[in-house]
Amino acid sequence: MAKQDSKTSNRREFLTDLTVTFGAAGAACAAYPFIKSMSPAANVKAQATTTVDISDLEEGMSKTVVWRGKPVFIKYRTPAEITDMKAVDVSELRDPQTDEERVKNEKYLVAVAVCTHLGCVPMGGGNYEGWLCPCHGSQFDASGRIRRGPAPTNLEVPPYKFLDDSTIKIG
Repeated sequence: MAKQDSKTSNRREFLTDLTVTFGAAGAACAAYPFIKSMSPAANVKAQATTTVDISDLEEGMSKTVVWRGKPVFIKYRTPAEITDMKAVDVSELRDPQTDEERVKNEKYLVAVAVCTHLGCVPMGGGNYEGWLCPCHGSQFDASGRIRRGPAPTNLEVPPYKFLDDSTIKIG
């Protein structure tokens, strides 16, 4: 009898192990689609970075591109604008940032073109060589800093780098 109890015990352990293994495999197969659905879609991954050719920009001009579904201003600043932006007394600004903190190459400003007040898209104009938000009158200078109006902070500067003299990678 002891021999048969041993066989039954071994068989029972084998069936228990087999059941646990198949149960774990089934749970993993059931969980995979849910885990996969949490990964970003291909179109979202494609928007993670944007490469922009700036060779067509001339001094004083700007262009608007899209990054992560948001407009981004790229402004080729004139020497006068650069001088004016560096001369601003940041202690008088609502969101104090120097021009050097906001640009990687003094000739170009890269800023997300969404007003920090209510999310409107500013357009060229205003009293500070930059942009004017048409909805509530916020004015931003050529460094993207808030100078007048209800916007609480400066225009956001996205992560970017210069790949060469005529190409910027945003994101």
